[in-house]
Amino acid sequence: MPTQVFELEGEYVELNQLLKLCGLCSSGGAGKALVAAGEVTVDGSIESRKTAKIRAGQAVTLGSERIEVRAAADHPGTR
Repeated sequence: MPTQVFELEGEYVELNQLLKLCGLCSSGGAGKALVAAGEVTVDGSIESRKTAKIRAGQAVTLGSERIEVRAAADHPGTR
């Protein structure tokens, strides 16, 4: 399963925006549609909240793509 790392610059990123920022969909609206269709998991469980707050340490999966969310090096206070 291909894995990409997303460096989180703040406290969290909304799920639909994360999918867009990582290139797994073309827009935030397209990300919301993928979540609504039940195609996205967070930490192994299907996530139905389109704008769920994704924090450092979580993993998001869409199909065969996996995103590991990590705190950016210049934001050590973020877990």
